[in-house]
Amino acid sequence: MSDALVVGIMREAVELAMLVSLPMLLAGLVAGVLVSIFQTVTSIQDNVLAFLPRAAAVFVTFALTFPWILRLVTGFSRQLVQRLPELVR
Repeated sequence: MSDALVVGIMREAVELAMLVSLPMLLAGLVAGVLVSIFQTVTSIQDNVLAFLPRAAAVFVTFALTFPWILRLVTGFSRQLVQRLPELVR
């Protein structure tokens, strides 16, 4: 197996990981910014208030995007297993 092939597979894996995690990271970012603005406006500085909305946003986003994530990861794994005879050479 050549170095270029290994680097290509690893690049695809990293791109897939970034693509899969992006919706949850964006949801956490948006929820965090909104909570920070709310805390600034109301002068309420509570750590629980800062954490719970972000955690809920990430969880809901994960629940909604899980079928899509599963399709992407399954497709990548299937492609990798199908290319296995070519990769062993």
